[in-house]
Amino acid sequence: MTETTTAYRSTMRTERDGFGQLLHSEWTKFRTVRGWVIATVVAALVTVLFGLLTAAGSHTSCSNGPVEIACPAIPVGPDGEAVKDSFYFVHQPLAGDGSITVRVTSLTGGVAARDGGVVRKLDATTPTSGEIQPWAKAGLIIKENTTAGSAYAAIMVTGGHGVRMQDNYTGDAAGPAGAVSAASPRWLRLTRTGNTLTGYSSIDGAAWTAVGTAHLAGLSTTVQAGMFATSPIQETFTQQLGGGSATGGPTLATARFDTLGLQGHWPEKAWTGDAVGAEPGRAASGELRQSGATYAVTGTGDIAPDVAGSGATIEQTLAGVFATLAMMVVLGVLFITTEYRRGMIRTSLTARPRRGQILAAKAMVIGAVTFVTGLIANAVTFPLTAHFLRANGNFIYPTTWLTALRVIAGTAALLAVAAVLALAVGTIVRRSAGAVAAVIVLIVLPYIVSTAGVLPAGPSQWLLRLTPAAGFAIQQSLIEYPQVSHAYVPAFGFYPLAPWSGFAVLCAYAAVALGVAHYLLQRRDT
Repeated sequence: MTETTTAYRSTMRTERDGFGQLLHSEWTKFRTVRGWVIATVVAALVTVLFGLLTAAGSHTSCSNGPVEIACPAIPVGPDGEAVKDSFYFVHQPLAGDGSITVRVTSLTGGVAARDGGVVRKLDATTPTSGEIQPWAKAGLIIKENTTAGSAYAAIMVTGGHGVRMQDNYTGDAAGPAGAVSAASPRWLRLTRTGNTLTGYSSIDGAAWTAVGTAHLAGLSTTVQAGMFATSPIQETFTQQLGGGSATGGPTLATARFDTLGLQGHWPEKAWTGDAVGAEPGRAASGELRQSGATYAVTGTGDIAPDVAGSGATIEQTLAGVFATLAMMVVLGVLFITTEYRRGMIRTSLTARPRRGQILAAKAMVIGAVTFVTGLIANAVTFPLTAHFLRANGNFIYPTTWLTALRVIAGTAALLAVAAVLALAVGTIVRRSAGAVAAVIVLIVLPYIVSTAGVLPAGPSQWLLRLTPAAGFAIQQSLIEYPQVSHAYVPAFGFYPLAPWSGFAVLCAYAAVALGVAHYLLQRRDT
């Protein structure tokens, strides 16, 4: 007799045990640990509170002797950037289209001499010492008006960079190289056709070379045009313990012009000399001296972007990022080492033999939690801190909304990747204290050493290229301009890598650490 046995079939539906369910499981682990949730909330509050405390303690004021006065407004250019717009302008109104041509026979100058440690005056009679500044400028300019920050285009000779065509503070086009002198003069021409301005250069006044063209949207029918001279402050930058410092003094430039030619609608009257950008209550800086058809124009200042030193940057509103970073690193480490310490890791690996998926799920959960926390905290902190900074008289460098978004979201991404790196290091060493210390040393220590001036500028820049601290470049909002002499070094808030390039270095460290953690997790007996 043969018996037939029917296999038992369960009537329950089989649920897919996929990666999504693993993600949900890891998220459940995180949110059910009250200490971790509280630490996440505290980290967000720390970002806000540190930002507000920094703003509350930052005050800017100006005085005229014992009397406190309103600080001069920092000019803002046509595109919304902070600018320097200080020069001596010899001008007349130009109605409609036209051109101005001149020959420059010399450009001289240097550092203004001090009398008892103070520069008494800045005009053609002020003695100078040293060589002319490389970015001293003199030439022809067409400007919307004489208000600092208004639109302009200029063709010029410089102290050490040849002929340049510059416009609206950030535009810069190189022309013929070489210094100007009586033996080697330079002819300049600036023409206007509608909103288009074109600068030309010549060595003989016959054969002309176009140096550059600028398009100034919305330019008025009547503008101010003429000759100008200016010379930036001479500064010596040093990076030292505690940050960076700059020392220096004002410089002067004197240019001699002749063979002046005009085309278009120019008034038949004498030229007017104005010190554009002169501070209220101070004597005009610069001078015009005319002898027949020869003009000697002396000026001081600069026409260029204001790259640093006049105010606060938007990344400074997020001063609490370091405390928040430390807290997120601790969370990232504990998210894995707690399981090792309590023996829960064995249960997790038994339930999910594919160990790499567990590591990936943990990385995604801790990264997402940290990013969202940082994004909300930064989005709240930035406008609040900026409001209090301005209320205390501080100037904040204007930025585009894209730059502000990159700083706010990029800082949150910086925290997230740091937390993932901490998770990976925690998996490798399986000890909380050692993992936290290792990540802090990898990320925070190089940053502090580089920006606090502990090392010279060169080694500091290499640290911010080669270590995870390069990720802090994602916060930089100021722009480096080749036509502006400045110390673009970490002590002054400038990073050697572009924002996303520096962030990519941090991501590469996190990826390598995750790879090593995955390798060890697969091969070690936990």
